[in-house]
Amino acid sequence: MDQNRICYRELRSYKYQLMEEYKVEIDIQPERDLVFKYMSLTAGGLLTVREGYAWDGPSGPTVDTPNFMRGSLVHDVLYQLMRLSALDYKVYRKRADEILREMCLEDGMSAFRAWYVYQAVQMFGVKAAAPRKEPEIKKIIAP
Repeated sequence: MDQNRICYRELRSYKYQLMEEYKVEIDIQPERDLVFKYMSLTAGGLLTVREGYAWDGPSGPTVDTPNFMRGSLVHDVLYQLMRLSALDYKVYRKRADEILREMCLEDGMSAFRAWYVYQAVQMFGVKAAAPRKEPEIKKIIAP
């Protein structure tokens, strides 16, 4: 590529970008390691989200509070793995929603709000987890 040009893309619906790698042990253990550019999940249950991963934060009619951010990150990664058909959403969606609730509670969210969050993703999350073709990334060259 020419030194006077850059290649970039527009971001549509992301609000946050991870500034440091994050690792957590979870009890979702796929048959084989799932490795992608910004995330991986080992067969042993080690979820790694790499620096630069972008996500939309807590979804729905809610407030983005510190006690919601870690859970929303892990939940979004797990749902993305389901959309990519790396994890079967019919098998793992309920557990992903439970992990969200558990992390929110660990981070200080009230039990009522964590219950409400869990109920909302259970009722409305199936479309977000169902496999689909990810939109094509449009590269823009400038100037």
